[in-house]
Amino acid sequence: MSLKDKVAVVYGGAGALGAGVAREYARAGARVFLAGRTEATLREVAAATGAAFDVVDAEDEAAVEAHATAVVERAGRIDVSFNLVPRGDLQGVPLTEMSVADYTRPVVRGITCQFITARAAARRMAAQGSGVILALDSGSHNGTPMLGGTGAADGALNALVRQLAQEVGPSGVRVCGIWTAGVTDTLTPEKLTAAGAPAMDEAAVAGIRAHLDSLRMTRRSPRIADIAALAAFLASDAGAALTGTWVNATAGMFPS
Repeated sequence: MSLKDKVAVVYGGAGALGAGVAREYARAGARVFLAGRTEATLREVAAATGAAFDVVDAEDEAAVEAHATAVVERAGRIDVSFNLVPRGDLQGVPLTEMSVADYTRPVVRGITCQFITARAAARRMAAQGSGVILALDSGSHNGTPMLGGTGAADGALNALVRQLAQEVGPSGVRVCGIWTAGVTDTLTPEKLTAAGAPAMDEAAVAGIRAHLDSLRMTRRSPRIADIAALAAFLASDAGAALTGTWVNATAGMFPS
């Protein structure tokens, strides 16, 4: 799974999963550029991983295009683009009681920033004749109770990945996605509260992690290291036969 001499951009690179992916990409030999909205956390991850970083809002078309151009100017190319930007999902509220804004936010914000970053990467990758664009969602596109707009947001991203792969495939560009249904070691009280859960402590979070484990065929949820390793495989030449599809990394929570 060598990424030697590859150039990778990780959007949402200051998050727990983004940091894990950046670390794995760097270990595999890639030159990594982190992009996100918060300089302080980006700087911390960059220092820990050896990556470069830039403050970029993935919903800002002009900023994303300018950043992609700058990466090419600095590194010569973009070989991998992975968007892990949070969408603002709100869960735990019945649809009959959910506001329009809370339901549509993950759909609109999610597909907007995914489209903008994927388009920027695809333009440059098609010109150079190679590249890999990756996305990640929960795999809830078939509809799961109490997940608000998550299923709709996942469905929109699934469609984008499959369509974009067909359009850019003849230019040598691959587009793939990863389903996770939750990466348990990214869960924190703050993150869960922001997603609609009541205030909780670490013991309560541990209970949620255990519950998620119980829903998997393997009784073990995916961890950051698992998803990072999979992302490295998909980005590498070892994954050359994969495009226009999603890898089910839910440990069997959502059978394909």
